[in-house]
Amino acid sequence: MVHRARASHVGTCLSVADILGVLYSDVLRFDPAQPAWPDRDRFVLSKGHGGAALYAVLAERGFFPRRWLDDYCANESRLAGHATHHDVPGVEVSTGSLGHGLPLACGMALAGKRDGASYRTFALLSDGECDEGSTWEAALFAPHHGLDNLVAIVDYNKIQSFGSVADVLELAPLADKWRAFRWGVQELDGHDHAALRRTLTALPVEPGRPTMIIAHTIKGKGVSFMEGDLAWHYVPPSDEQLAAALAELTGDA
Repeated sequence: MVHRARASHVGTCLSVADILGVLYSDVLRFDPAQPAWPDRDRFVLSKGHGGAALYAVLAERGFFPRRWLDDYCANESRLAGHATHHDVPGVEVSTGSLGHGLPLACGMALAGKRDGASYRTFALLSDGECDEGSTWEAALFAPHHGLDNLVAIVDYNKIQSFGSVADVLELAPLADKWRAFRWGVQELDGHDHAALRRTLTALPVEPGRPTMIIAHTIKGKGVSFMEGDLAWHYVPPSDEQLAAALAELTGDA
C-alpha cells in the first residue's frame, strides 16, 4: 500500500502490526456487519500516521472490501494517509494531530461509564506524542474519573519524527510516570503475541484504574534494512526494496 501510493510511515505501521493483529483477533469486541453496534469496544489509533496498518487489519476482518486498500492515499480515495473515519467502517475517529487520541478515548470511556455501558475503549499512542501536554491532561483525567474501562497502549519504538526519543525529549522512566499518575501499568514486548494476548485479555491491570500498556517495539519490525532506521518514517520502498521486504516478511528471503 505504501509503495503503491509513494507514501510515508511504513516503519510505524510495522511497529504496531503485531499489536493491531492481537487486538483485532483476540481482544476487541466488534461486529464488522454492524460497525456502529452500540456495545462494540471502541479503538482509537491516536498515532493516526499508522493508518495504513489499521486499514489493512479492518479489511482483513471484513469491515470493508480488501480492494479498497489498492487506492490507499490516492486522490479521492476513502483511505487517507492518516486514519480517517469518514465513510470508512470501523474507524471511530479521524486522527493524526498527535496528542488528541487519548483525550478522545477518555471522553468515550467516560460516556460509557456514565451510561452503564459494557464497552471498553482502547487507544494506541506513539511514544513521540507523549511529548504533548494534552496527553498528560488526559493522563490526569482518566484516574480521577475512575475510568477502568480505558486501555492505553504506547508504541514505544524509541524513534520519533526528528530523531530518537532520548535525543528529542527523553521520556524515561516512562512506566514510573504513568504509575505516578495512578494508572495500572504493564510493560511488555510489543511483538510478543502471547504476552500481548495474556495482558490484554486480563483487564484492567489494576482494579478501579485505567490501564497503560507500554509496548516495547522496533520501528520497521520484520524488515532488516528498515529496523530502527528513522528514514522509514518518511520514505516509501523502491520496487527492489519492496520485493526484498516482502521476501523477508513471508520467509522467502
